[in-house]
Amino acid sequence: MPNLIKTGQLKELEGNHKLLLRLVELSVTLNSTLDLDALLQLITATATELLGCEAASILLYDEKNPRLYFAAATGSDPAQLAEIPVPIDSSLAGTIFRTNQPLILNNAQQDPRHYSLVSDHVKVKINSLLGVPMPIKDRTMGVLEAINKSDGGFTESDAAILSVTAAHAAIAINNARLLRATQQALEKVKVTNQIKSNFLSLASHELRTPLGIIIGYATFLQGGAKEETADHASHVLGAASQMRSLLDQMNNLTLLQSDEMEMRQMKISIQDVLNFALDEIKYSAARRDMQLVLDFQEAPIFVHVDPEKTALAFVNLLNNAIRFSPEGSEITIGAVQQEKQVMIWVQDHGLGIPVDKLQKIFEEFYQIEPPQTRHYGGLGIGLTIAKGLIEAQGGDIWAESDGEGQGSIFKVRLRIV
Repeated sequence: MPNLIKTGQLKELEGNHKLLLRLVELSVTLNSTLDLDALLQLITATATELLGCEAASILLYDEKNPRLYFAAATGSDPAQLAEIPVPIDSSLAGTIFRTNQPLILNNAQQDPRHYSLVSDHVKVKINSLLGVPMPIKDRTMGVLEAINKSDGGFTESDAAILSVTAAHAAIAINNARLLRATQQALEKVKVTNQIKSNFLSLASHELRTPLGIIIGYATFLQGGAKEETADHASHVLGAASQMRSLLDQMNNLTLLQSDEMEMRQMKISIQDVLNFALDEIKYSAARRDMQLVLDFQEAPIFVHVDPEKTALAFVNLLNNAIRFSPEGSEITIGAVQQEKQVMIWVQDHGLGIPVDKLQKIFEEFYQIEPPQTRHYGGLGIGLTIAKGLIEAQGGDIWAESDGEGQGSIFKVRLRIV
């Protein structure tokens, strides 16, 4: 007799050990599966296997239209099942959901809460039923049900097994839902960005022709006109040149976003690149009586970059400094070798940048000042372009400032050759 007891205990322990291993395997699989449809089928199949029953189903709560609906069921089309509304107040699943407690019915047909519409739809007679809530944090997301136990009726042990399965399943389903929502949000952003890029490209292209005509006629009028007319033509040319600069920025941003900008890198001293940039902005600085202070070392520091694109990046940094600095102030541009890198900086004594905005200023179309009270103009893409051009060549760029009214310094780091 003692041997029989020991043999029975060993078999029970062996069965429990296998069950625990299966639950661990299920947990690992559930947490590595992020496809929601595949996940739901896996849960129902595993529940059926663990409990030795005919079928299992998952009912999830619809928050927008308060009800339960079938998300998956063994051997059934989930799309058809989803069309069957399951009332929360008068169904077995609804009772489990509301009470947040497991429910065992080994004579389900006699229970008034049995929802026969589902049985009729799937062509399965429900004799016994076990249902458990699916908890996630402080709420219940749905119900996991198993029907028709193959060997006898459902037990408290079955309820414990299904509850563990439901808890793991709830976490996995929640993760899969979050991933799906994130993917949908990213897709919307991608479409929006594509529309924006198409608009920038189209606007840049379509405005160039009429702008070219304006510049051509203004130049012609300026050449043979009297003083007053020539002065008007000069204003037209200035405004047209400013618009052409904006179109060039729009085009550069579009090329950067589409990875179509060609980099023609060569060995050149960073001092030459910076002098190219200074030639471009010296007229703008002179108009505002600003002093450009150069802080270069005499020995050339060679880098491997696209001279035109890199100079454009520094033109944008210098224009930003000019725009946001008071008239008559100083702007310092310097460069120094630091081991295998060169550090370049553009420092101004202007508005400064709030600490929490030091990263955001590089985002496209971002402006520190409110759009309704803007004083400084610009599209808000100059720094975005500068960042894109520097990083496309393996460099780094960032901003430093002690806060509003304290000026700012933009730093660029490039590899030397």
